[in-house]
Amino acid sequence: MPEKVYDVIVIGGGPGGLSAAQYAARSNLDTIVLDKSPTAGALAFSSKVENYPGLPEALSGKELLQIFREQAIGFGAEYLEKQVVGVRLEGEIKEVYTLDETFRGKTVVIATGSMGRKPTIKGEAEFLGRGVSYCAICDAAFHRGKVVCVVGDTEEAVKEAGVLARFAETVYLISPSSKIKVENDHPTLKMANLKIMMGQSVIAIEGDEVVEGVRIADSDRSERNLALSGVFVYLHGSQPVVDFLGGSIELSEAECIVSDRMMATSIPGVFAAGDVTCTEVRQIVIAASNGCVAALSAEQFIHHRKRHKYDWAK
Repeated sequence: MPEKVYDVIVIGGGPGGLSAAQYAARSNLDTIVLDKSPTAGALAFSSKVENYPGLPEALSGKELLQIFREQAIGFGAEYLEKQVVGVRLEGEIKEVYTLDETFRGKTVVIATGSMGRKPTIKGEAEFLGRGVSYCAICDAAFHRGKVVCVVGDTEEAVKEAGVLARFAETVYLISPSSKIKVENDHPTLKMANLKIMMGQSVIAIEGDEVVEGVRIADSDRSERNLALSGVFVYLHGSQPVVDFLGGSIELSEAECIVSDRMMATSIPGVFAAGDVTCTEVRQIVIAASNGCVAALSAEQFIHHRKRHKYDWAK
């Protein structure tokens, strides 16, 4: 049986990606969304949204994202929680690689946002792949029966700590803030081998050939060492998330995806939407409109239209 080829593969499940999926699916394009985590993006971190057009009352970012997601799925888009680790974008059929599966498509919409960061902890870059990781699902099994830590205070960090706790002997959740951004009854917090350290910062990752420990400091700048074998970092910054592209697409000096007014990138059939393009105004409505344009452009590309088609309602 031949491997399935989607019309549109959307990478990213924020407002840009889900809007692209909604418009693409509504135009009868076979569409799939690959989303690292529904709790990892900028909108998911927003506690209150009240200025999005059409909202009768304020919602949390997670609630608004759920509406976006349900609309896209309602029009026929598939949605999978998958972390994309690589791509092959040249050629008529594009390939998108996750940890356990390859997806093939005629077009790709990249909407991964801009919460990426460059290594900032001493030793982080040096030990990447040798004990430092950004993906618990990828590397948890390497730390079976060992001691590891997760650095971060978000729901994503807690979720990843839960994955690690099923393998490691002990998981330290090291939060730089005094409060973790999840409800107190979150099931991961009840895991017996999870130890939470509030108001602590990892200031150095240390070891020889591989990670052997971290140096942490509290708010009083008192330092101490913690022996462990793995450090999983879930801190966020403001850099476009483009590491999985492997230099395959044109980026600006600021590492933003370069796109034109119709969200087309340097590779035919590949489009970008939202903060990953470093829009000057970073608002939900802008990302959503980018996603709409990207989907219309993908539809035009697939059907070789001279003009965009704007409505599919019967």
